[in-house]
Amino acid sequence: YAIVAQNRVTSSYVAQELRDLWLAQRSADDGCSHAAETLLKAGTLSEEAVWERARLAMERGHQSVATQAVRMINKERARQVPSIFEKPERYLDEKVTAVRQQTKEMVTLALVRLATRDPIAAAQHAERMRWRTQLTAEERSLIWGSIGHRSALRLDPNALTYFKKADVASLPRHHLAWKTRAALRAEEWSLVYDTIQAMESSQRAEPVWTYWLARAVDTRNTPDARALSRRLMESIAGTTGFYEQLAMEATGQRITAPAAPAPLTAAEIAGARNNPGLIRALRAFEMDLRTEAIREWNYTVALHTPGGMSDRELLAAAELACQRQIWDRCINTSKRTRESIHAAQRFPKPFREQVLARSQATGIDPAFVYGLIRQESRFITHARSHVGASGLMQIMPATASWTARRIGLRDFKPQQINDIHTNLSIGTAYLKLALDDFEGSIPMAVAAYNAGPSRPRSWRNGPVLEAAIWIENIPFDETRDYVKRVMSNTVNYAALITGQPQSLNAKLQPIGPRAATAQAPNTDLP
Repeated sequence: YAIVAQNRVTSSYVAQELRDLWLAQRSADDGCSHAAETLLKAGTLSEEAVWERARLAMERGHQSVATQAVRMINKERARQVPSIFEKPERYLDEKVTAVRQQTKEMVTLALVRLATRDPIAAAQHAERMRWRTQLTAEERSLIWGSIGHRSALRLDPNALTYFKKADVASLPRHHLAWKTRAALRAEEWSLVYDTIQAMESSQRAEPVWTYWLARAVDTRNTPDARALSRRLMESIAGTTGFYEQLAMEATGQRITAPAAPAPLTAAEIAGARNNPGLIRALRAFEMDLRTEAIREWNYTVALHTPGGMSDRELLAAAELACQRQIWDRCINTSKRTRESIHAAQRFPKPFREQVLARSQATGIDPAFVYGLIRQESRFITHARSHVGASGLMQIMPATASWTARRIGLRDFKPQQINDIHTNLSIGTAYLKLALDDFEGSIPMAVAAYNAGPSRPRSWRNGPVLEAAIWIENIPFDETRDYVKRVMSNTVNYAALITGQPQSLNAKLQPIGPRAATAQAPNTDLP
């Protein structure tokens, strides 16, 4: 935003970059708002973008952000935002006409806000004659997109009905994503294809949508379609992520650990050990100044030299971190390589004896335990999350106490949670209980570990789905991403531990309602 402060707002590229950053920002930051207002006055940011910011804020439940955006256009209208936010139905009931453009925008904000609270009520309002005749087709599409989005988050089968009332060309990125997910749940493959094709090229190129586009194309079952589907799968196939692994299997390959790069030379090792930035970072780690150490380390590997370190330099820096048992820097630094993939650095196996012992005692695949720990804590034994989860397996205090009692761990004290043996004992025991409660389904157990067991119990209700579709429809972004990463990690660890080719699909059994013959859910599980 310093560019804006210097009045360098003539570049359309700069304006577009600032617009995208501002729309993505969730807080009402004054500096960023000032930059956007400067662009608006200069004519390089449209009023439509400001209204889009307000609509996104209404969807996300951020009243202050919506008010701030509307204030840029009309201070009087901005005073109406809090009441619309709190009681959108009252505003809609009192508003008879929406002839003026700004009134239409306020009505749209009200309908978008109502959709987040009650999609059915919002749909009923959207069908009223006055809004059908007074709002433009684009405005109605934005409203129906919001209704469809919120319904899809609730896994409501009516979500597609709502989405179909919107012109796909008017839908923003996140609505297109959720329309695709709703279409996947309904197995409407032609709609999956059409919706992904409506995405911007950058969104369509994401592995998730490339994979599902390939699947949709393949359902046409013609030689040309199968050839195109294979090309799409080949374009993303690899071992680095969930959909990359699924694409690899779709092309007839299994997941294996890639061959290790050539050993580091003495000069490359010395280069890392003698790097001033890495030395400063290591010293900060020794002094328990972790935040400062990470900042110094990241600057050294990514920013100190234009373009960042080369692959060989990154591998040497990662090796240095591994030797010092700074596992998060070992993993994250190795992940920065562009061509060379060092699987043992990216998927290290610290505390091997303890992990193998606890895995064997509980009957859980050690690759699964490693895959979960890597995602939870990056093997930082004293890691603590913003919600209070602690240790290698990031266990909440209440969960730890409950599990300790369940497994007969006597005299457990909360301060023991960072002890490696105690953390692994409690974490693996809880994970096994979650697996048993979800009839051995790894994705549902992982979702329960992250979001609590009651949520996946609810999410499994509805049609029987292939696991990848069920995972993609998890309503929480964090949990959806978490499940994918843990599943991918698990397969990579299994390939490293066994030395044998692995299958992600083998761990993805169909997911649907609990069978009538299954054991009753363990409702005590926290």
